[in-house]
Amino acid sequence: MKDKLLVLIINDMVIFPNNEVRIEYDNTYDKQMIDIVDRIDDNLMLIVNPIGDAITNVTSFPKIGVLGRLKLKMNVPNGKTRIVIEGIERVKLSSFVEEGNYFKADYDEVEIEETKEDSDYFNLLVKSLENYISKVPYMGNAIMSQLNGTKNLNDLCDLIVSFLPISYENKKRYITTISPIERAKFLIEDMRRDLKFAELEQKIEAEVEKELDDTQKEYFLREKIRLMQKELGEGHNKDEEVEQISKKIAKLKCNAKVKEKIRRELDRYDSSNINSPELGMIRDYLDWMLHLPWGIYTKDTNDLKKVKSILDSSHYALEEVKDRILEYLAVKQNTNNLRSPILCLVGPPGVGKTSLALSIAKSLNRKTAKISVGGINDEAEIVGHRRTYIGSIPGRIIQGIRKAGTANPVFIIDEIDKMTKDIKGDPASSLLEVLDPEQNNKFSDHYIEEEFDLSKVMFIATANYVEQIPYELRDRLEIIEISSYTEFEKLDIAKNHLIPKELEEHGLTSLQVQVEDEAILTMIRNYTKEAGVRELERVIATLFRKIVKNLLLNQDMAFYQIDSSKLEEFLGKKKYVYMENDMNEEVGVVNGMAYTIFGGDILPIEATLFKGKGDLILTGSLGEVMQESCRIALNYIKSNMEQFGIDSQLLDEHDIHIHVPEGAVNKDGPSAGVTITTTLISLFTNKKVPKTVAMTGEITLRGRVLGIGGLKEKVIGSHRAGVKTIYIPAENEKDLDEIPEEIKKDIRFIAVHHYKEIFDSLFKSGEK
Repeated sequence: MKDKLLVLIINDMVIFPNNEVRIEYDNTYDKQMIDIVDRIDDNLMLIVNPIGDAITNVTSFPKIGVLGRLKLKMNVPNGKTRIVIEGIERVKLSSFVEEGNYFKADYDEVEIEETKEDSDYFNLLVKSLENYISKVPYMGNAIMSQLNGTKNLNDLCDLIVSFLPISYENKKRYITTISPIERAKFLIEDMRRDLKFAELEQKIEAEVEKELDDTQKEYFLREKIRLMQKELGEGHNKDEEVEQISKKIAKLKCNAKVKEKIRRELDRYDSSNINSPELGMIRDYLDWMLHLPWGIYTKDTNDLKKVKSILDSSHYALEEVKDRILEYLAVKQNTNNLRSPILCLVGPPGVGKTSLALSIAKSLNRKTAKISVGGINDEAEIVGHRRTYIGSIPGRIIQGIRKAGTANPVFIIDEIDKMTKDIKGDPASSLLEVLDPEQNNKFSDHYIEEEFDLSKVMFIATANYVEQIPYELRDRLEIIEISSYTEFEKLDIAKNHLIPKELEEHGLTSLQVQVEDEAILTMIRNYTKEAGVRELERVIATLFRKIVKNLLLNQDMAFYQIDSSKLEEFLGKKKYVYMENDMNEEVGVVNGMAYTIFGGDILPIEATLFKGKGDLILTGSLGEVMQESCRIALNYIKSNMEQFGIDSQLLDEHDIHIHVPEGAVNKDGPSAGVTITTTLISLFTNKKVPKTVAMTGEITLRGRVLGIGGLKEKVIGSHRAGVKTIYIPAENEKDLDEIPEEIKKDIRFIAVHHYKEIFDSLFKSGEK
């Protein structure tokens, strides 16, 4: 085992034994290493070529390398270092270590035993080389003069491979192959392969020369390329392609400016070298420009009755949005020129926003395009990447227009309230040009670089919360709120839409299965908790799957009459149980009203007190707004203790704990003030508030009750929980028109301007 030597790593060439190579270095790392080798007495080093494309660790080094000697080092004026390295012999490498920034390794000489076959392969290799040199035009005879001093097969292989035009990867294989016979076989095979390519090239040139004369140089080159492609089986004819593209450009319905732009790009494509990296980028751009629906429009349905019929058959209720579509069509039909509206359907998940948008497209006889912008944080996703970047493509708007195939589709933009903003840009601002009726007739995508008219596109955005839509976008949208469905609306939807659809999908008929109304209501109340009907559809599908399984297992033709008593057999135990009216009333517990992603629900707020110093403790994952409501409610009570009949000593000597159950769920919003106030007064006066009473509204320090949002959803949730009396802000009295009649007849609504009205009603007159 020889002492460790420095390892020189070479990534682009191979140095063979008995061969000298000149190299120039300009990076500091290699120059410093060469300086170290130059200071060693014998100037020896170990030369290796990494196994892969890059050096990761010592496992990237092969076990076979070359012992080399630095014969010359010269610093040239351009800042580079020029060296001459002589390859001495193959060596076995081991025990790689990293010292500082460099690698060192032990090495042993490679013992190569001569065999009887060596001389046979020696002669065969020399003859193969002579034949190769005579037939391959780019090989000179210089190598033959060096063969005279070569005595063995090992040295002969190294000499020949250093001259042959072999790839870097193949040369690495020669270095790491110890057996001279194996290397000789590789060389003979490589030379034969090169001879075949040379013969093929000569054949192509011979065929071309028969058809051309000396004056047709350009035609000669093109014909040669064509024949080469024919042999390769590619058959790509650029001239024919350019001609076809020219015909397509002539048929485009775009304006003259756009056509001129496309023609300029086509000229660039035609004049570009076939090996140019830009060729593919230009071809992609031409493909996009040719396949955009310039001036292609579908004709809207003018039969308003037909449109109304399609909308009514696909969606229950939602009269406001249906009326808006009919109004648009009526005015458009009357004027024959009207910008498409930019609607935004806002509502909880599952109420049918996206499916309604698809139904609108169907009713108008328009194509659809759909994208989701939830989580997008890059402006280029909307307005495209500039063509200077590798892999650039248009933004999602242009992509959707191309997929739709027309310039006036119904374009659905889902989850517009879930866009994010970070260092990559503000995609909401990029949408301004798309959704602004005054600008979108000249929308410019960074990739397309030409204006595209989006004014005929009907954009329909969807969102869950109107507050989360960026303000700059909200100003340009026509907001249409789609509220939660009532139980009776869900019942009608299930009977008229969901059950017939699921029966068909499961291969059942109404003669085999009938679901009673009471069973549907039980599924709605106890197996789903949502604003829409998405989960209800899944529950109905589960029921029918169980029935199909029973039918096939039992091989009978039984008729299934599903009532409430049979649901547990198919769906399991009830998942949700709502508050019942006969629950015990307690001091310091009052029903608030909440608007969640599942729609409306009641939100009980409870409070207790115990000996302390008058501290206020808040629990239940309350947000900042609700924490402020708690402090405002307590301070309002303290400032009016005499009016409410509360002993000030009670507050001074006790700590107060306010809690909202289900602490794992974050709660926030400006609508719990009156409920918190009522809870505290109930606690301080030791008077109970009926469980059939609920309330909503924010309170000020002066006791004024402020308006809230989502009243319809909150009332629906409270009605489902058995509430009979609801206190609402007077500002929200106008919203009672949205409440379904079947709910309003079961609930008494009391509109209040000031909290004193609630106090007088509950704690003086004893509201029940």
